[in-house]
Amino acid sequence: MKIHSILGKGFYEVVYKDALEIELQKNQIPYHREKQFKIKYEGIELKRKFRADFLAYSAILLEIKAQHNIPGDAFNQTLNYLKSAEIKLGITINFGEDRLKFQRIVCTY
Repeated sequence: MKIHSILGKGFYEVVYKDALEIELQKNQIPYHREKQFKIKYEGIELKRKFRADFLAYSAILLEIKAQHNIPGDAFNQTLNYLKSAEIKLGITINFGEDRLKFQRIVCTY
């Protein structure tokens, strides 16, 4: 909320990611930025991998958006990331609207 109140809407996603990284560091929250995960198909690792915007506490996947509305495919993208990474909790945060919007996603695999 602090980031959105200071920067407002209108920047590219990377700007909000940079600001979020500063806040995570200041608050001593353990995280990985652009954390890479493997994708498997029938037990076989695919050539393509995905990169989560952030992984906090090794358990919470954060996907950052800066769009007028969170598109429906953002939910599916985050859910697929959770399944592939075998992580239960994901949060999509959208800085692109007048008010900060987020969506909490719980995966039961």
